[in-house]
Amino acid sequence: MPSNDETQIEAVELTPVHVDHLIAHGELAAENAWCVSYDADTLPEQRPAFVPLALWQANQDDTELAPLLTSDTELNAELGQQLSSVSAIAIDFPAFTDGRGYTLARLLRERYAYKGEVRAVGDVLVDQLDYMRRCGFTAMALRDDQHPEDALRALNAFSVRYQTDVEERQALFERRLTARK
Repeated sequence: MPSNDETQIEAVELTPVHVDHLIAHGELAAENAWCVSYDADTLPEQRPAFVPLALWQANQDDTELAPLLTSDTELNAELGQQLSSVSAIAIDFPAFTDGRGYTLARLLRERYAYKGEVRAVGDVLVDQLDYMRRCGFTAMALRDDQHPEDALRALNAFSVRYQTDVEERQALFERRLTARK
């Protein structure tokens, strides 16, 4: 039998989350209409909402729902095709140390040519934003204790990047070689 504290924690985890600070396309969003529901069994009353993948798959006709991918989602060709028609996908970061969400975003963009919004939700810190953008995230819902001004500065902290990313397909040395010719 769960204790009263455990029941309260479970109820809080199932309550849809509405993030106050959303960075979208490199700017602080004026509003965030979307909530995130982690409840795998019940559709949230708040809409529009990101819901767990299986719940979204069972309710694909509801246009106010979009899939929430957990970091352990196996993104295969069938799922990639299924996700191609949605306008937004959220990828959960259960802990800032869990980097599997970066891989999911990059696969969506590069392997499955997904063109819609890819939003990072969960334990999203300012330090991660530049890397998230380079992997294909277009929106990042900041953790409550993160400051949006710091986030905007972090997104513009690097003017030159050595490695490739979803937008820049050539490494810096390749760009320099091309410029010399």
